[in-house]
Amino acid sequence: MAAPKLGYLLPTRERIMSGLNETGPMLALAERAEALGYDSIWIGDSLLARPRHDPLTLMAAVAARTRRVAVGTAVLLPALRNPVVLAHQVATLDRIAEGRLILGYGIAGDVPNIRAEFAAAGVPFEKRVGRMLEGLRLCRALWSGEPVDWDGRWPVKDGVLGPTPHNPGGPPVWLGAGHPAGLERAARHFDGWFPTGPDAEGWGERWRTVQAAAASAGRPAGAVEGAVYLTIALDEDADAGNARIDAYLESYYGAPAAVIRRRQTAFAGPPEAAADWIGGYAERGASHIALRFVGDHERMLEAVAGVRDRIG
Repeated sequence: MAAPKLGYLLPTRERIMSGLNETGPMLALAERAEALGYDSIWIGDSLLARPRHDPLTLMAAVAARTRRVAVGTAVLLPALRNPVVLAHQVATLDRIAEGRLILGYGIAGDVPNIRAEFAAAGVPFEKRVGRMLEGLRLCRALWSGEPVDWDGRWPVKDGVLGPTPHNPGGPPVWLGAGHPAGLERAARHFDGWFPTGPDAEGWGERWRTVQAAAASAGRPAGAVEGAVYLTIALDEDADAGNARIDAYLESYYGAPAAVIRRRQTAFAGPPEAAADWIGGYAERGASHIALRFVGDHERMLEAVAGVRDRIG
């Protein structure tokens, strides 16, 4: 089993929750993660429901300040964006990153503040899946650099995008999904599957479902990458760490921690135990693992890097 790639989520939401708008400290964290050997830097997305820095703008700065790590969205809500504009932004960003870009996509959960966010953006919430899939097809057509005629939600007449992305066809696009319909979409239309849970055993079962669906769709082996987004708090006292995670989730999402934990997997404990826990996903086929830290990011970046040889 190959060791998985390890990613780090920048605390954009946490900074805004703390009243800190500056980007310099987060860019420094990205540089530190690269120096410690992490493979990727990730940024979340929201307009009004969970205020934070715009991911595409901040990723351009991260890409310019780093040389090796991949940069990705965990996850972007593409239905909120015009896909012609998004295709242009992404192509430019991928040129800045010189091909290191990964787009994590999602459809957003059905909760009141996210519905309000869609309404504020002028986007019908109930149509978000169709908008995401058609928008992705349109982006990929535009990323080809060839003239595009599109008769759909966004009419395009002989449109040619420039620049094209660094890699032909555009960056890999992964789907964050946990429900059966989402697994099927990931298998048929995306380059990766990127959920926030469940536990390692459950993840492995769903990963086998994704792989089987991809094969049934005629896709070659390896066409879909298996990834996972995990939340961890490093603490020698696991109970104290879990209490910190609960408080963090309730502040972050405005919902009971027990409800969030049913959808998102989290771990609290010492670094060595965290490495074994993360390794459980690698054993079941996860090739890329993105970590969201709860607590002192600098300390946890170094602690996880120190036990990385135990992961996988």
